[in-house]
Amino acid sequence: VQLQASGGGLVQPGGSLRLSCAASGFTLDYYAIGWFRQAPGRERSFVAALNSDNTVTSYTNSVKDRFSISRDNAKNTAWLQMNNLKPEDTAVYYCAATTKNNQRSMLKVSEYDYWGQGTLVTVSS
Repeated sequence: VQLQASGGGLVQPGGSLRLSCAASGFTLDYYAIGWFRQAPGRERSFVAALNSDNTVTSYTNSVKDRFSISRDNAKNTAWLQMNNLKPEDTAVYYCAATTKNNQRSMLKVSEYDYWGQGTLVTVSS
């Protein structure tokens, strides 16, 4: 059972990146997907989440209207499209999966069953 996050890199302010989260060893069909990030010296924090049937999305306020979460269960993959990136978006980004498909649980690190290894996003000129 594995989640593989990829797509991070160095980007200038105002640029875009698309992170991918590929699942192997299990199917994402019944799992909510969450993206979290952790900046140096800070705790891991919620970024975005999408429930298993694509009916509920949540975003932290600082990324609303800039980031978009999506998934394709047929490909067992989820994505986080990040636009208009800012230096404060710099962090290691993690994807995670949980069977708890309610909006409150999807916000919490402790509610997730599986985690990817993280991919570094650096926003700098």
